[in-house]
Amino acid sequence: MKVVKKIALVLLVAFVGIQFIPTERNQSDSVPSTDFMLVNNVPENIQKKLQVSCYDCHSNNTQYPWYNKVQPVAWFLEDHIKEGKAELNFNEWDSYSSRRKNSKLKSIISQIEDDEMPLKSYTLIHRDARLSDNEKKIVLDWVSKLKDSL
Repeated sequence: MKVVKKIALVLLVAFVGIQFIPTERNQSDSVPSTDFMLVNNVPENIQKKLQVSCYDCHSNNTQYPWYNKVQPVAWFLEDHIKEGKAELNFNEWDSYSSRRKNSKLKSIISQIEDDEMPLKSYTLIHRDARLSDNEKKIVLDWVSKLKDSL
């Protein structure tokens, strides 16, 4: 029994200790002129849905939940956001080439159609980020028109 108590104590001390290791926060006070919403004159209903469903991981301004202050969850979120931004950063949209924009729009369409985005792990906690069938259709129709206009 003493071994179990020692292991539990070591784990508790380690858990408390890692709480003091800071993470990089993905937050900005400004919206750059290269932002997807500004450049493409996105309709308000689609803007709201993209902000709620996509921008936390795919922009320079994440709205962090309360649990982001708990390690190792904060590390997981930080890594996830970095990966999301590396794949697509809506704030840098206008700095992409036309070819890359077209590729990203195709990817957006395919991932929404295949229910790959928004991620299930994200919508599990952020229920408002889920896309109903009607919302999917509206977003997909608009993104398809945008892709065709490039």
